[in-house]
Order: sequence, then structure tokens, then C-alpha cells
Amino acid sequence: MTIKRLLLIAMTLLAVGLSSISLSNSWQKPQFQSLLELYQTNIVLQAQAWQPEDSSESDIQNFRELILGDKPLDSAQQQYQQAQQSVQGNLEKTKQKLAQLHSPSTTIITTPKPLPEKSPATQISGQSQEKQLQKSLQQQEKLLAELNLRLGILQATAGETEKAISSWSQLSQTAEVDSQTELQATANVLTGIWSNPPRVLPNSQQLIQNNLAGWFRSTALIQLYQLQQRQDALTAVETERQETASAAILKLALIATIPSVTALIGSILLVFLLLQRLIKGKEAILAQNAELVWSTPWNGETVLQVFVFGFLLMGQLFIPELLTLLPLPRGTGNARIEAFSVFVSYLLVATGAVSVLYLSIKRYFPLPEQWFRFSLKGNWFLWGLGGYCTALPIVVIVSLINQQLWRGQGGSNPLLQLALESRDFVALGIFFFTAAIAAPLFEEFLFRGFLLPSLTRYIPVWAAILASSVLFAVAHLSLSEILPLTALGIVLGLVYTRSRNLLSSMLLHSLWNSGTLLSLFLLGSGNN
Repeated sequence: MTIKRLLLIAMTLLAVGLSSISLSNSWQKPQFQSLLELYQTNIVLQAQAWQPEDSSESDIQNFRELILGDKPLDSAQQQYQQAQQSVQGNLEKTKQKLAQLHSPSTTIITTPKPLPEKSPATQISGQSQEKQLQKSLQQQEKLLAELNLRLGILQATAGETEKAISSWSQLSQTAEVDSQTELQATANVLTGIWSNPPRVLPNSQQLIQNNLAGWFRSTALIQLYQLQQRQDALTAVETERQETASAAILKLALIATIPSVTALIGSILLVFLLLQRLIKGKEAILAQNAELVWSTPWNGETVLQVFVFGFLLMGQLFIPELLTLLPLPRGTGNARIEAFSVFVSYLLVATGAVSVLYLSIKRYFPLPEQWFRFSLKGNWFLWGLGGYCTALPIVVIVSLINQQLWRGQGGSNPLLQLALESRDFVALGIFFFTAAIAAPLFEEFLFRGFLLPSLTRYIPVWAAILASSVLFAVAHLSLSEILPLTALGIVLGLVYTRSRNLLSSMLLHSLWNSGTLLSLFLLGSGNN
């Protein structure tokens, strides 16, 4: 066995170990979908205050039920109770894991079996696990405090004052950081203005404005101004609430209508394609190029080399280490800096991976026909657009099943939360360029352009689509996203293998990421 092959085996074990640790760590983190549901609930709460002047009461009621449901306040309270219970359960699990770490009788095994006992991955895991758990614990405690604040306001609005005060009393009395101390002070303010008899504490208005948002803030301010008999301030808040409600109605209509129409078109198209496949067999559209394999001049060792050195280690070891040497500001809380850091990191990983790919296969140039094919001719646009429409209902159904399996755990792509919480248009523009342009170009070039065709040297096309889709999903390093991303990867693979044009899968991928970012922007802008 050559030194090169031994090195490749060692680096593969290291890459597998680091990836396994990252996936395992994602179990500590909440699913992004749970946060999205709360954001949408918040917009529904804003919209339910909508009162147009030129419509009858029956018309308003019918429209509300269509857009908001029958009892939006009750639904919101139930949603927040479920979120509170989920976070509380995860918090207890995190505390138990920290207690096990500190127990002298507990042996902690975090290294996957393929790794040697004293590999670098073992050391990294041993040093970082407690830090990860502590960070997760702080995030969950803060989130639980925010949920209790909001749940209490929902309960108070429903006339359940005792439950509301109980919810506010659950906030930590010994908060160690300023943000949690402010949340506790805000809970005291809310308890005061909803108590009987009520009491108004110092800085009540400022605390409410600083620590509550959207419907929750306006509801608390209305209660405060009524107690203080500040009619001008009360009128201003109610006017602002109506303006916000009108905007929330429009956002909900966009969020619900565009994906629903797209999913309906996709469902019809999917049924048509499947029926055509059953009736016409190999002459159907879905059967086009279905069994046509690529002529692959390199072997599996080259494929492994590209993904281990060019993708896994580049993204998890080499580039992170390089970034620590660069004079990039970190932890500033500035959305533009965060967005730029994400873009630079992604660009470096992509450049490194493509460089490794080029060096690995350049001796086989010129490549056989069909490799890395880009062509503006043909029906690639229809394949990409049709693939996006059909992917939507498939991934939605898989995601619903996935949520039941993971119960709110499993982590998510951190870029999604950054995009959701950003209020800066420059930062959002950088996020959009990274996710909707850079990511589709790089990931489709690597996974569909190189990996999928390379696998057809050893397995049938359908198996290559499935295998490349699983690797595509695992590469995102979030347990909760593996099933939905595998489903999306299968559609991307089908679109590419049938069209034999990377532009089609790149278009699909770009439309998918663009739609996700648009939804995040609408949800985030409604939670100010």
C-alpha cells in the first residue's frame, strides 16, 4: 500500500470523525422549523387586529377565518405552550449531559468508532463538548425566558391572569447576563400592570419597548397606557397596530399564496409525469436519459480524494483554521460583518474544493462528452422550473414527517437564522448572493456535476442519484435536515440526469434557496 493511499485513509477517517461530531453536536440545537412557526404565529397575531373601515363585519370575519384560522389567539397560545414545553425538555436534557460531564464516574465517548482512540478529532471533541453544552444551555434559558414573557401576555389577553403571572414568575431569578436580567425586569413590569390592583414600575415603557416586539409589545403598551391614562400615546399605538396589521395580512397572503400555488402546480405536474411514465414507459419524459451512464476515466479513489480533501476537511478544518489567522472581526453582532464573514468562508471553501477537483482530474483532460455540461440551448429552463414546482410538495411532506421524528431537535443551517433575524438590506443582499447564487453554482458543480456521474461507473443511475443525494444532505451537517435535503437532492439529481445540463439543476437550486430567503425576509420583517 502506497504512502498516498495510507494518507487518504487516515484523512478519510479524520473527515468522517469530524463530520460525525458535527452531526452529533447538531442534536443539541433546536430545529429552525420550530422558530419559523413561532415567527409566523407572531405575524398572525399582528394580522388579527386588522379592522378595515370599508368592509362589513361578516366580510371581515370570513376573510380572517380564511387567512388566520378560526381562533388565532387560542392557536397562538397553544403554539407557545408547545414551544415552551419543548424548550423546557431540551433544557433538562442539556443540564443532565452537563452533569454527566462533571461526574468523575462517567466515561464520555464522543469519538466515532472508525477513529483511533487519540486522534485529533477526539481531542477536539473532548475540549469543545462542555463549551458547546454551556452555550446551548444559555441559549435555551434565554429562549425559555422570552417564551414565558410572550405566553404570559397571551394568557393575560385571554383573561387568564393567574396563569400569566405564573408564566412570568418562571423567569430565572438569578440571571447572570444583562439580557436575561432585563427579561426578568420586564416580567416584573408585566406582572405589575396585569395585577389586581395594578402597579406601574419604573422604566416600564422602556423595558417593554426594548424586550418585546410586534403584537406582544403593542398589547403590553396598550395595557400600560390605559393604566397611565395617556390617551395620546394610546391612540398612537392603536394606529400603529392597524398599520402593522394591514402589512401582516399582505405578508401572510404572500407567504401562503405563492408556495401554495407553486405546490399545487407541482402536484399536478408530478401526477402527470408519473402517469405518463406508467403509460408510455421508456418513451416518457421521466425516462429520458434514465439509464445513460457517463464515461468516467477516474476511479473511486479520486472521488474520495476530492470530497475528503476538497470538501469535508476544507470546510471543517483547513478553512476554519485559516479564518482564525485572518483579521476578520468576530462576535460583533453586526449583521453586515456576519453576512460578509459567511460569504468569505463559503467562497474560500468553494475555491479550495474546486482547486482540489481540478488538480485531481486535470490529467484526464480533455474529458469525455457530457461532463460538466453547461448549455443555454435546449429545455433546461423548463426542467429547472418544473423541478422546483415538483420539489416543493415532496419536500414539504417529507419535512412534516421529519418534524414528528425529531421533535424539534437536530439543528439547522445557521445561515437561515442569520437571514431571518437580519434587518439590514445590505446584509440580506450578501446572504442572498451567498445562498441563491454562490451555493447553487458550487454545490451543483460538485454534487451533480462531479459526484453523481462518477458514481455511475459503479452503480446504476438511480442508485447514483440516491447516494449523491444522501451525501449532499449529510454535508450540511444538521441531523434534522438530512431527510428533507435528501428529498430535494433526489429531485435535483433527476432534473440533471434527464436534462444533462447543469444549468437546470442550478436554476432549481437557486429558486429553492431564493424562495426560502424570501419567506424568511417576510417572516423576519413582521417580527420587529
